[in-house]
Amino acid sequence: METFKTKLGADHPDTLTSMNNLAFTWKAKDCAQARQRLLGAEHPDTLSSLATVAEWSS
Repeated sequence: METFKTKLGADHPDTLTSMNNLAFTWKAKDCAQARQRLLGAEHPDTLSSLATVAEWSS
């Protein structure tokens, strides 16, 4: 994201998309951790959240 800001500027659409994706990833990680704590590691909702985080991280 910092490279986008440096090369394209903070208000460029690609920079804003990068910022948006990062925000969703952080939020998804928080959600996955909470679901794991409350529902357990093998619950379908936990597994779904973890899969989403893994997909976004790759």
